[in-house]
Amino acid sequence: MNDVVWELAHAVDVTASPAFAWNYMTNVANWDDPPATFQLDGSFRIASSGTTRMPGQEPLHWHIQRVSPTRAYTLEMALDRAVLSFEWRFDGLADGRTRLTQHIVLRGENAAAYLAQVQPVFTLSLAAGMKKIAAAIERAEARAAMSVNEALQTILVAPEGEAAGSLQCWYPRAHAR
Repeated sequence: MNDVVWELAHAVDVTASPAFAWNYMTNVANWDDPPATFQLDGSFRIASSGTTRMPGQEPLHWHIQRVSPTRAYTLEMALDRAVLSFEWRFDGLADGRTRLTQHIVLRGENAAAYLAQVQPVFTLSLAAGMKKIAAAIERAEARAAMSVNEALQTILVAPEGEAAGSLQCWYPRAHAR
């Protein structure tokens, strides 16, 4: 079942670390591609299964074929004597950003029967979809960074009359000496 009939890949650079991008993309609740909805049965690991639902269509079932934490994962959708796979790669760049790549492959002895359905949809939407995902990851990373900064400000700003950074900022007054 290795007969590749069609494949397409697209990459975008994301202003987020590979670990952040990985955590974002392996949380199915973050998958946002209306009108599709996504459900994962169990945790994000090899052999877990999921479902994609589109209005007016039968649910599409897939499973996680491969997982290399923080580096790559592959989802596969079994078709009649064919497979549609989606490989996601998370490559760290020297400046701390991530190159996020999606590689879609249609293969198998009956893959040609699905080509007319698969090729136009992904050829037209992959680049724009990847750009949308990159922007969503960057927004989430910015929110996370802002939350950390706000937490640090709360901890490091001393109450009136006390020196910033003193132990009294870190412990309740009852325990401060």
